[in-house]
Amino acid sequence: MQEKKVTPRGAYPHTKRVGDFIFVSGTSSRRPDNTIAGVDIIDEMGTKHLNIGTQTREVLKNIEKNLQSIGASLADVVDVTSFLVNMNDFAGYNKAYGEFFDKETGPTRTTVAVHQLPHPDLVVEIKVMAYQKQ
Repeated sequence: MQEKKVTPRGAYPHTKRVGDFIFVSGTSSRRPDNTIAGVDIIDEMGTKHLNIGTQTREVLKNIEKNLQSIGASLADVVDVTSFLVNMNDFAGYNKAYGEFFDKETGPTRTTVAVHQLPHPDLVVEIKVMAYQKQ
C-alpha cells in the first residue's frame, strides 16, 4: 500500500527541479490527514503545548519524503531556510535539526522569526534547496 502524501495548501508543487537544483516549498509538520505533529493537548480544557522539537523533526521527515519522491535525499540539501514563530524555540529547533544534519558537512542555513504561519498550531516551517547532478 502506498503511503498517503500531504497535499499542498495552494497552487504550488512540493518540489521543483530546475537542472541540477531541486527546490522544496516551505514545509510544515502537517500530516496527510491534516492534523499537525507536535501539538500536545495537556489538560482536559484543551490547552495545547506546541512542541518545537517534534514539529522540527516532522518537518524534516516531510521534506525527506518529498525529496525521495523525485529520487533525492536530505544528503543532497545544500541550503535551508527556517521560519520560527518564536525565537525562544531556537534551542529546541536547533537540537532537533542537528539530528538530521551535521555541523561540518551539512547545508548552509538561515533561521528567521516570522509573525505567524498558515495555521495557528504551526511553530516552524522549513524550505530547502538541494543539488543533485543529473
